[in-house]
Amino acid sequence: MMNDIAVSVIIPLYNKGEYISRALNSVFQQTFQNFEIIVVDGHSGDDGPSIVKSIEDNRIIFFEQEGKGLALARNQGVNRARTDFIAFLDADDEWSPEHLASLIRLREKFPNAGIYATTYKRIEPGNVVKIPKFRAIPPPTWEGLIPNYFLAGTLGATPIIPTSVGIPKDVFIGVGGSTPGVQWGEDDDLWIRIVMKYPVAYSWKGEALWHCDADNRIGNSIPDLPLLTREPVVERGLVALSNHTVSPEDAPFLKEYIAKFELNRALWNLKTGNAKNARTILKECKTKRFILRKIRLLIFSSIPVPVFMLSWKTIRLLRHHLFHKDYSHDPWLK
Repeated sequence: MMNDIAVSVIIPLYNKGEYISRALNSVFQQTFQNFEIIVVDGHSGDDGPSIVKSIEDNRIIFFEQEGKGLALARNQGVNRARTDFIAFLDADDEWSPEHLASLIRLREKFPNAGIYATTYKRIEPGNVVKIPKFRAIPPPTWEGLIPNYFLAGTLGATPIIPTSVGIPKDVFIGVGGSTPGVQWGEDDDLWIRIVMKYPVAYSWKGEALWHCDADNRIGNSIPDLPLLTREPVVERGLVALSNHTVSPEDAPFLKEYIAKFELNRALWNLKTGNAKNARTILKECKTKRFILRKIRLLIFSSIPVPVFMLSWKTIRLLRHHLFHKDYSHDPWLK
């Protein structure tokens, strides 16, 4: 019965007909079944909408979004939600069967948190399974509040991604929701606005699977674009440091967290042939933790672009062969 639903699953859909069944099936296979699914279609030109409409399950709500963009889709999905707890799932990703149960359990144990998240794995092109290297988070099977989110995000992979999180509806709306029109780093911008006010609850159980191998992902097109402006997460972090709205204990970690984003922006500019802009970013970037990475990128920015691109492709190829692991479509059995 709809009165029993405890969580609203928001799935933005845009030309992901090839993957939407996989995403939906992973929701239907959850051990926790008290949910509604809100599919927000961004005027897809493929068969994705018809696939969703063909499923006979009254827990599915389908509508076409007003306007375009992932941020608007998520915001409109949250506004339609009939529960006070939101779980996000991208149309080309999937969940393990225990994912929603883990989010619900975390919320019951840590009611004052602003984000609830499980661990995740990445599936990269070529069916490469990549297990992110998390740092400053107690090892499995720990479950609790991340001791220092900025430290964890600085030392290791980002602890959270959209497909791995649940957020109380009032928290999401209270921080302004997802920001439309952001070129890059839209998710990190949302995380920092929440993390500045609330702790993050985390579990190693109920992992999410992040498919970076799918076509039509925004992140896959970014290397073709020079990133000339700072990401919103960097701007917000700098403002917090300037206004002293971050605690003195967290300030050093936030500085390095910001530096990590700026070094990545310099790298993207190098990959698009904009070495001059990369050097400007690197010279302005202040870091102690990543000083060797900064020096390495400065060296790369001083060599011809074709030489850099050859070096970069060689490094990527070596990583692929060293860390390759075939993806099984039933990874949860392993």
